Amino acid sequence: MQTIKPMEFFRNLPPKQCPECGIEISEQAESYLMECDHCLSKRED
Repeated sequence: MQTIKPMEFFRNLPPKQCPECGIEISEQAESYLMECDHCLSKRED
C-alpha cells in the first residue's frame, strides 16, 4: 500500500462547488460552509 503525504492529498482534491448554483467556492481555513455567499444570502433562517 502506497502512503500519500497529507499535503499532497489535500492539494489534489478537486475544488469545492456550491451544491445550489455550482460555482466554485474559494475555501478558507477552518471553513465548513457548503454553499457560496450568494446562495447563503438568499436563505431564510
